[in-house]
Amino acid sequence: MPSNVELIARLAYIDEKLDDMHAELGDLPKLVKKLEDKLRHRMRLVEETQKALNDIAHFRSMMRMRLQELADKEAELNQKQFGGQIRNNREFDAITHEIEFIRAERLRIEQELAQNAIKEENLTGLLERQKADVEETTKELREREEELNALATEQDTEFRKLQSERKAIIEQLSAEWYAEYERIRSYHADAAVHVRKGSCSGCFSAIPAQVLVEMRNYPERMFVCEHCGRILYPEHYRIEEEELT
Repeated sequence: MPSNVELIARLAYIDEKLDDMHAELGDLPKLVKKLEDKLRHRMRLVEETQKALNDIAHFRSMMRMRLQELADKEAELNQKQFGGQIRNNREFDAITHEIEFIRAERLRIEQELAQNAIKEENLTGLLERQKADVEETTKELREREEELNALATEQDTEFRKLQSERKAIIEQLSAEWYAEYERIRSYHADAAVHVRKGSCSGCFSAIPAQVLVEMRNYPERMFVCEHCGRILYPEHYRIEEEELT
């Protein structure tokens, strides 16, 4: 069974590869998420503007019906007023007052329709711009998703292989060693590094000669760099690309 120091060296290599894979994806996952949120927001704006236009169209339809009703009512009153159906001046004045009210109401509706026509024109222009924004964001999101999926697909096989290897190593590695490795990983991505020409390959500080001797004599003992705190292992345990199965 491999020693803890051999296993930690192998684990450090695998984590380096996994970190590289995550770095290759870069900010793409966050960018895709940001674009998804942006698209949802822009689509919401389109829906709100479209609803406002629908409300205007409904209002216009209702007011046109109302105008027709008022026109019919005015024609009826005119017919009554000048058709010989009035019995006295009081009735004549009452009808005249009602006709004036109808005309004022018609004028008010026509003015409101004119104002809504301007609003509709502005909203129509806004809607076109909002739809263009949605189309632009959709296109950008699709491109980024394709880019992310392409990278993820390329990495998928290797990623699963590395994860499987990592799990197998952790099952063999001392719980104490693994806990310390993960603790150091919280502030050093390369938590375990090899000794190169008597120095820590993480911070490049010289390792005391006595420690180098003890590392050879006590291979199962954990040694850490007194300067950076990384776990140290001899260079001959360093993993090469072709060694990873």
